[in-house]
Amino acid sequence: MKFRVDHEVLAEAVAWAARMLPSRPAVPVLSCLLLEAGEDLVLSAFDYDVSARIRVDADVSEPGRVLLPGRVLAEIARSLPGEAVEVVADGAEAVLTCGSATFDLRTMPVEDFPALPAMPPKAGAVGGGVFASAVGQVAPAASRDETLPMLTGVRVDISGESVTMAATDRYRIAAREFDWRPERPGVEAAAVIPARVLVEAARSLRGGEVTVGLGDGIAGFESAGRSITVRLLDEQFIDYRSRLAGDWSIRADLRTAPFLDAIKRIRLVAESNTAIRLSFTPGRVTVQAGGGEVGRGTEVLDAELSGDDIQIAFQSQFLLDGLAGVGTEFVRLNLESPTRPALIAEVPGDAEPEFRYLVMSLRQV
Repeated sequence: MKFRVDHEVLAEAVAWAARMLPSRPAVPVLSCLLLEAGEDLVLSAFDYDVSARIRVDADVSEPGRVLLPGRVLAEIARSLPGEAVEVVADGAEAVLTCGSATFDLRTMPVEDFPALPAMPPKAGAVGGGVFASAVGQVAPAASRDETLPMLTGVRVDISGESVTMAATDRYRIAAREFDWRPERPGVEAAAVIPARVLVEAARSLRGGEVTVGLGDGIAGFESAGRSITVRLLDEQFIDYRSRLAGDWSIRADLRTAPFLDAIKRIRLVAESNTAIRLSFTPGRVTVQAGGGEVGRGTEVLDAELSGDDIQIAFQSQFLLDGLAGVGTEFVRLNLESPTRPALIAEVPGDAEPEFRYLVMSLRQV
């Protein structure tokens, strides 16, 4: 195998593919990247659950395939001088040359690398910006507890031209609805996708339209020469829609950005298990935290209150995650009592909010 490629193109492609390499591969071959030179250059990573492929332009003089240590290749590609890179592979060794720098890399047997899954059937497509925004809003609510795999995923419900993403860790629920272009009218589908993979897909595929595929226990995402597949989690999930619905006797509307900034400031004096306390009275909300060895902080903001006065407390990071997902100038807190969860929602005018975030309150001592 022999090809030449621009060093910046190679460095970007290797860095992207290497991010998908497992931190503790089950077998040594899974720590490698597969390079396939044909009409162009394709780099692939796979760990039996997640696969990644990226296709880039290259001047291929001798087609072939080679398996190289992924993270070592990424470090080398990142440090190369600004000249074209030539790679020649023959047998157990590959020679990488860039300017005056030459690296001889040991290869691994290509036949030991597992076959990558094909992209599942196309379900629809959505703009990369919308896709990234939706994932960024809901993924923080997914659990990190691997003993409950279902909660480490993001539930994706597809109904015709509408998609809803939802995640929960039992202490909060985040949900975002958006429109997309289905592959066929009236398509109905549901899947639970590992949140960490969905976050990576959203971050790296946001540049253009993202094609989403579902089938045979696999989800796939593809955009601009890059593709990711991932094995789905069990479809079992909580009935999040019923928990986000209901009547709320108290409602408070605030400007999102000042409220978010105030909580960031006040939490500086909050110890790890100290709550952010919100006291709502007509026309204002008092944000408080602290009281331990560090001290305490208080800030007062304008708020439009409908209903009775209320004092309620939340875990500060949970509250910040919810507010950070709000994309409108105003945010609405729907409240019932100091011991019941609160629903954070966007205030988009007459339309239904696209983003909802239900968060448990904390008992105040």
